[in-house]
Amino acid sequence: MKNGFEEKLNRLEEIVAKLEEEQTDLDASVKLFEEGIALSKEMTEKLQEVKFKVTALKKKGAVLLAEPFEAAETTESTDGE
Repeated sequence: MKNGFEEKLNRLEEIVAKLEEEQTDLDASVKLFEEGIALSKEMTEKLQEVKFKVTALKKKGAVLLAEPFEAAETTESTDGE
């Protein structure tokens, strides 16, 4: 079964909730923390891969449009004001 990004995010949220519980013992907390770090690394790598693909798709000829993702959101929000 292939774990999707959303499934990993849900699992990471479960781990955070368990780590916040006072009933979780130290050994279990360490295992959960290690799993959370591994998931976080996998998710970061996936986001970098997607960012690379989006950047590649923005290329037009030999010119790369260097638009940060945040700039597009900011522009949209100021247009509506």
